[in-house]
Amino acid sequence: MKEISVQELKENLDNKEDFQLIDVREDFEYEVSNLGGTNIPLGGVLIEADKISKDKPVVVMCRSGKRSAAAIMQLEQLGYTNLSNLHGGILAWAGEIDPELSVY
Repeated sequence: MKEISVQELKENLDNKEDFQLIDVREDFEYEVSNLGGTNIPLGGVLIEADKISKDKPVVVMCRSGKRSAAAIMQLEQLGYTNLSNLHGGILAWAGEIDPELSVY
């Protein structure tokens, strides 16, 4: 499974690169803090897979990286090959990029 660091994600965002960010945390978690990605909770990833691009890079994130890894494994069964897991999730983002971000 491909992984991307929070530093790499920040560079992609800063450079306005063409990619999709999918946040697989629950709605209430997304409301506490998010990086502006599309919120598709893990339980709905297969149901809402049509919202996830196959034509450009996709970064999948969660709180720590475990649920996003599970989501990637499910999506790869559908033929996705363009997915990267955000290593450390939003906790790593708060720890390394934005210490002001609310985490739980």
